[in-house]
Amino acid sequence: MLPQIWPAILTLGWILFAIAAGEGVMALFALATQDGHAEEFAVSAVITALVAGGCVLTTRGRTFELRFRDATLLTVVAWIVVPAFAALPLIAEPVSLPVVDAYFEMVSGITTTGATVMVGLDGVARSVLLWRSTTQWIGGIGIIGFAIVILPFLKIGGMQLFRLEFTERSEKSLPRMRSIATAIVEIYVTLTAACFVVYWMLGMTPFDALNHAMTTICTAGFSTHDASFGYFDSPALEWAAILFMVLGALPFLSLLRMLRAGSLQDRFDTQVTTYLALLVILVAVFALWLFLAVGFPGNTAMTKAAFNVVSIATTTGFTSSDYVLWGTFASVWFFALSFVGGCTGSTAGAIKIFRFKVIYAVIRQHIQRSIYPNAVAPIRYGRRVIQDEQAASVGVFVFIYFVAFAVIAVVMAAFGMGGETSLSIAASAIGNIGPGIGEVVGPTGNFSSLPDGAKIVMCLAMIMGRLEILAVLIMFMPSFYR
Repeated sequence: MLPQIWPAILTLGWILFAIAAGEGVMALFALATQDGHAEEFAVSAVITALVAGGCVLTTRGRTFELRFRDATLLTVVAWIVVPAFAALPLIAEPVSLPVVDAYFEMVSGITTTGATVMVGLDGVARSVLLWRSTTQWIGGIGIIGFAIVILPFLKIGGMQLFRLEFTERSEKSLPRMRSIATAIVEIYVTLTAACFVVYWMLGMTPFDALNHAMTTICTAGFSTHDASFGYFDSPALEWAAILFMVLGALPFLSLLRMLRAGSLQDRFDTQVTTYLALLVILVAVFALWLFLAVGFPGNTAMTKAAFNVVSIATTTGFTSSDYVLWGTFASVWFFALSFVGGCTGSTAGAIKIFRFKVIYAVIRQHIQRSIYPNAVAPIRYGRRVIQDEQAASVGVFVFIYFVAFAVIAVVMAAFGMGGETSLSIAASAIGNIGPGIGEVVGPTGNFSSLPDGAKIVMCLAMIMGRLEILAVLIMFMPSFYR
């Protein structure tokens, strides 16, 4: 059936009402703190609310239901339109960011990428900093819903493998989809609150703790300081961030299962154990490298290795030091890590560990059949047998992911970026990571120096990466509208 535009317009209207409410809250916060930005947030809230009201009123009297094809259209449109209205406070005085820069900042926020064009964050008004963090936190919960509800039904990137888990397994204890959504939101909010308390107790101010708690749980990476976590110079805070970044990169359905009764094997998804093991190995390797090759003391080597490896591997993007200075070995590995990402069903970006496990299973099956042509060697993911359609879907996604990466890198090179910078920007944008490697976009760099054309391409890349690429490409297929 054809996707209907009216359900998308109505739902988009209510989403914009939520953005308007957020801008209104920021106006009250700015008024209470007297930081001089209350008027711009208030005006932005009014403009957004008027547009939202127009969307809702145009659908008045129409009867329809939101189907999955309509939801796909809505999701793509929302991730393009919502950042424009979220950027209004950044365009108005006294922030006065150029339109492209303001839109870039909010696309980076909503997609939980963490790339920024704003400099001098230590002197930016608190209401603006809080708004940046809030957009990332809102985007994080939206991403979880998109991954759990829409992607399995669109059969994108092998996500149909999780459709049975969502529609049948969960119904035994949580009969309705709304109950699952409520439970996940409760976990999301609880983790954010716990992270806030821990940060506060370990020395952050309440304001810094709130901002960093929101951007940690959604694996996003916006900070209130140019030096990111390096500003605090606290190993205790870095280890706390490591814990919550890892929790944010785990599948939220798995976190939900862990809270339920049942065997330990039923509570843990196979990608979770693989991901945790991978992080432990990588941290150990980097810590040894920093100790032997760079000359860091043992404790410092372990802390810096763990924080920065987990930050990039979970696509959070916080930094505590310039890992580019650790040598070519470190730069190459951090670049490779930008393709891994977290677990499926989390807020993390990039390819995700589930797909690497499926690809490994396919390769293993191929080798077994080469040795034993008549052997029955099914492809397995944990205890499940993966169908050929699901394995092919994963392969298609990974292929298109690297094609998109290559195209973006070539386009960046056409804008005059160097080879290292072009590759780093492409990996960072499509993987929703934030910092890359090199002087321009490295952990101590900033995206403000990029030309406007490059920033627009990055916006498209961030949205495509966040929506698993194929969900955006589907919009350009005539068959989607037939």
